[in-house]
Amino acid sequence: MTDPITLHPIEGVRLLKNIRIPTRDGTRLAADLYMPDRDEDDRKPGAKFPVVVEYSPYHKDEVNAGRARHYSYFPRHGYIIARVDVRGSGGSEGVNTDEYMQLEQEDGYDMIEWIAQQPWCTGHVNMYGISYAGFSSLQVAAHAPPHLTSIIPFAFSDDRYKDECHYRGGLLRLYYDLCYYGNFMIVFNAMPPVAEWSGGEWAKLWEHHLKHNEPYLLKWLQHQTDDDYWRRASVRYTSDQIKCAAFLINGWRDGYHNPPLRLFHQLKVPKKVLLGPWDHSFPDIALPGPRIDHLREVIRWLDHWCKGKDTGIMDEPPVTVYMQEYQKPIVDRVEAPGAWRSETQWPPPGATEKVLYLGGNGTLGNMTKSEGADTFDYNPTVGVTGGLWSCGLPFGLPGDQRPDEAFSLVYTSEPLTEEISIIGCARAVLHVASSARVMGFTANLCEVASDGTSYLVAKGMLNTSRRKSMSDPEPLEPGEVADLNILIDCTGWKFRKGHRIRLNVASADWPNVWPTPEPGTNRVHHGGKFMSRLILPVVPAKGSATPPTFLPSSVNIPPVSSATAPPVWEVTEDVLTGRKRVHIRNKVDYRVDERTVINRECTLLTEVDPADPAHVTTRGLHVSRVHRPQEVVEGSSEAIIRSTATHFHVTIDLHVRINNALHFEKRWTESIPRNLL
Repeated sequence: MTDPITLHPIEGVRLLKNIRIPTRDGTRLAADLYMPDRDEDDRKPGAKFPVVVEYSPYHKDEVNAGRARHYSYFPRHGYIIARVDVRGSGGSEGVNTDEYMQLEQEDGYDMIEWIAQQPWCTGHVNMYGISYAGFSSLQVAAHAPPHLTSIIPFAFSDDRYKDECHYRGGLLRLYYDLCYYGNFMIVFNAMPPVAEWSGGEWAKLWEHHLKHNEPYLLKWLQHQTDDDYWRRASVRYTSDQIKCAAFLINGWRDGYHNPPLRLFHQLKVPKKVLLGPWDHSFPDIALPGPRIDHLREVIRWLDHWCKGKDTGIMDEPPVTVYMQEYQKPIVDRVEAPGAWRSETQWPPPGATEKVLYLGGNGTLGNMTKSEGADTFDYNPTVGVTGGLWSCGLPFGLPGDQRPDEAFSLVYTSEPLTEEISIIGCARAVLHVASSARVMGFTANLCEVASDGTSYLVAKGMLNTSRRKSMSDPEPLEPGEVADLNILIDCTGWKFRKGHRIRLNVASADWPNVWPTPEPGTNRVHHGGKFMSRLILPVVPAKGSATPPTFLPSSVNIPPVSSATAPPVWEVTEDVLTGRKRVHIRNKVDYRVDERTVINRECTLLTEVDPADPAHVTTRGLHVSRVHRPQEVVEGSSEAIIRSTATHFHVTIDLHVRINNALHFEKRWTESIPRNLL
């Protein structure tokens, strides 16, 4: 292995490439160190700094440090940031067969303790990062490394079955894993490490990855219930083992709405939580805004815990959320109206529940003694106006809900006589029946303007076969009345005076989740002994504390549709057959350095016949290209899932080409039984 190479990519930052970090089984992780290089004190032999670790499989050698602000911001404020590839990915040794492996978590413990002992570290090590790096910071923290001072996870989950990108309410997610993450990782784990940094072990390292790395996607399909596979990396069940301070940051339009406040409530360590209106992005570049300079807040946090500075951050309220308000539901909106609100604790002082009962003629309000029931036919294509589950793609906000509501049951309140503020998870308690043995039910909370526009506030869903247990499903008896308690996604929202509150009920969220297989007619019972109801987590009009003041981000984000080549998000219908199709495509191009350019493209095509929901065909394609002088390495993965009433039939074809010549190929073919899904 070659010695680490020192570079100067940014003024005031010294980059030390390809440090090798040993783990307990001898596998070595590859790390890049972005080190302070501001003045003579930083360059003195023996200079020590606190370290911030970003730990993920997303190839440290493909970082453009000029585009990602934290690689310069942290060093300029006296911190080393260590970008580390997990085992089996990028420049690291070992094998990567799944996300969040137990070995990967143990590696994280070893990594923290090794870094703390290095001559350039003060002994304070922190973990920071978004999405995968946010998950891994929590998982490593649950192993309680003695030198882990704090964690700052963004866009994370604490429950990998109930609140992640693979299942939702016991229903299988559709578009995301095939269009983006699941397919993306098949290619990403097959791409070569960078020869300049790998030295004489480059060929051995790459060949080992190609031979042994496996698609995560097949394991996710094989585990259709909440079992030990999901729980061993879900810190919801091990939060008492976290001993370091935690600063939890996320957005209401991110895919992981529920974990931050839930985990904040569970943690018994010094903690803060910040929730903005954002999607799955850092708060300085997220949509919708307002965007803030979150790095200023992170440095204030780190200076308190690593340098003993009185930054005032721990004197500020521990809970700060953005209270969203109604706006025209333009899917390409870049700002969200509202205001910051802070609380002294969670749950907040004065929190109550407001109950609205479903009634005849689509009413939502007072309890009624008159029993009734409303009927609708299962339409598996409902959901196209509800937006795309957010993680990775820069678009997908929900639009006006009325096209979907035409195929749903709709219950609407009278115009509000005063504003109502909610923070937390609303719930829909529904008494339902179906002619099918397996059926999903969705419960969408909306605000309806005076012109009839219906704005999606938050959504919830539940597979009726998981109504009693996410681990041990059981079918419905056709016609049997079942009780459902549907958790609606956590949010912070202020309903306007004069507007109305709406709950719409359907049985699909397409293309976000895979349709259940059986056609069916469904009923929702209400009134009398069937008290179907919406429960809102109401809070006082004003928070219990004064919110902090955030500096605005300097980044101006234009609408996604204004790009020269905007993404594709199309929904089409064959009028003759009634079949519906969704087509999604997104491209990313960026330069890493003067020698390296990255191109990536993901595509999804999915089609369903409303009259035959068992037979769904979904094709995902991901292509990654790395351009270097005299060489283009291209990896592509095409994954196709065809469902029947009883199985998911999966084919995955991976190809790696160098200058268009086939270098490597591998395929996987599997038929996986559906478990009441």
